[in-house]
Amino acid sequence: MAAILFVAFVVFLVLGIPVGFVLALSSIAAILYADYPLTVLSQRFFASLDSFPYMAIPLFMLAGSIMAHGGITRRIIDFALSLVGGIRGALAHVVATSGIMLGGISGSGVADTAALGSVMVPEMKRRNYDLGFSAALVAASGSIGLIIPPSIALIIYGVSTNTSIGDLFLAGIIPGVTIGLLFLVYSYFVARKNNYPVETAFSWANVWTTFKKAALALFMPVIIIVGIRGGMFTATEGGAIIAFYAFIISMFVYREIRIKDLPKIFFDAALSTAVISTIIGATSLFGWLLTSEQIPQKAANFLIGLTDDKFLLLLLINVILLIAGMFLDSGPAILLFSPILAPVAMSLDVNMVQFGLIMVINLTIGLLTPPVGTAMYVASNISGVPILQLTRKLVPFWLIMIFVLLLVTYVPQITTFVIG
Repeated sequence: MAAILFVAFVVFLVLGIPVGFVLALSSIAAILYADYPLTVLSQRFFASLDSFPYMAIPLFMLAGSIMAHGGITRRIIDFALSLVGGIRGALAHVVATSGIMLGGISGSGVADTAALGSVMVPEMKRRNYDLGFSAALVAASGSIGLIIPPSIALIIYGVSTNTSIGDLFLAGIIPGVTIGLLFLVYSYFVARKNNYPVETAFSWANVWTTFKKAALALFMPVIIIVGIRGGMFTATEGGAIIAFYAFIISMFVYREIRIKDLPKIFFDAALSTAVISTIIGATSLFGWLLTSEQIPQKAANFLIGLTDDKFLLLLLINVILLIAGMFLDSGPAILLFSPILAPVAMSLDVNMVQFGLIMVINLTIGLLTPPVGTAMYVASNISGVPILQLTRKLVPFWLIMIFVLLLVTYVPQITTFVIG
């Protein structure tokens, strides 16, 4: 049965079918081959979604949809420009800085890429920035949203491995911000080399003015992290609080959302949730079939049997996850590989919070790599830069993220010291 499962998975994936349906169809093929009752399909699919922690996903999706329509992105970009406008290549620095700030609000790397790209790429093009560099920077900076809390990927990992979501959120801050800061450094050298323009002289008055306009939006990550980590509410309740908070400031403070906008906001959130829920349900069924064949246990034993060298095993895990990220989005990859690789990590005395960041950073790189690099395709569509050209421009950003990944892998204190 395992052979049928994997063959069907590869065939459907090559055909270009969306990954949620690939998982479901390959599972159905295996069920029919093994003569399991078809009721397993509905039972496993819905049982996987009957989870209180998973309710955080639609709530954060709703918050993200409200923020996308509520003028929050523009205010954050204006604030970022006030901070770095006096540096050569200011718009590039705005993209990287905004990626860090938006990552602490939306929880979605792809959504951040779309938001940044739609605003910043036309402006960078108008000022004669290299279009390939601009698109690559937007894709890379937007993808940070997968690492910095509140990250949907970290929520999925936390639920699937029974790891504290609050600890994961706290541990994701340093790696995510470090990646963003290194993007700033790289952008500075590119800007100097190409003589990109300075936008505005630095002014504390301008910083204060734009900060006041963006302050309520910038306070959102603080609410999430302090509330969850302080035990005031769960991640699910935090999602509801943030969605309500975003609604209040977007409608009554910024006044950029009206009652007539709510149906579209709710529809967008429902559509995003439906996509993720389909993937979760299908992956749960796929994972159950793998478990019934003891594939995770066999794979874990195989990896451990290759070598007892912790350094090499962690390197091998990173390679596996990097390759997985090239073909799978973060959600299904986490649900598929965490049951296989987490026991290996535990046998190596790797903290499960640290391992969660290792997994998510690997899969964040996957957002920027063909053939299934979602953030890369979004940036390509917005900018019009061909995928091959964009891939070449992304190489420096891959190297930066891999550098931080190796730090997180081999210097555990980077992620564990903040959780005690």
